[in-house]
Amino acid sequence: MSLLFCPQIDWLLQGLKKSKAVWKVIASDMPLGLQVSDGKDAAGNSKWEAVANGDHNAPLGRELEVARLLREIKRAGIKNVVWLTADVHYTAAHYFDPAKAQFSDFSPFWEFVSGPFNSGSFGPGKTDGTFGMQVFYQKFPAVQNTAPTEGLQFFGQVDIDAKTKAMTVTLKDLTGAALYAKTLAPQRV
Repeated sequence: MSLLFCPQIDWLLQGLKKSKAVWKVIASDMPLGLQVSDGKDAAGNSKWEAVANGDHNAPLGRELEVARLLREIKRAGIKNVVWLTADVHYTAAHYFDPAKAQFSDFSPFWEFVSGPFNSGSFGPGKTDGTFGMQVFYQKFPAVQNTAPTEGLQFFGQVDIDAKTKAMTVTLKDLTGAALYAKTLAPQRV
């Protein structure tokens, strides 16, 4: 995830506030609560490719930007926010609960992770407690960097019921078989 700056967060918040859509879907290249290591710096300190930094405490670094975004979504009363993420090479369903978080000034939300479609498979990633992430489902290979020919490739499907506006997210494998599904009822605005 690239670093968000104030103008980018402001732009995203304005779009969310103006949206008349029942569901507000935020697509991000990296999950919010999974530690994605990016090696060490010259001093031997851990570097992080994604948001989470493994400290399980109050937000630091990129977590500060996400904390601001989540806080402002709550303050603005924006409902029905769902995150769709990827790039950790397995599939998972995560629920973020402020009652279980170190930073708790946000409304609960779901994040669904899937991908890639044609690359080595890894997982699972270590979780970070800053935003109270709970793993409800995950599928990953028993051996790291499993080749695509092994069939452990994943994707997600999102369906919205025209009548009830319920959103169903289904995590699927390469054959299209459903591995996990979660139906979310929309909250009234």
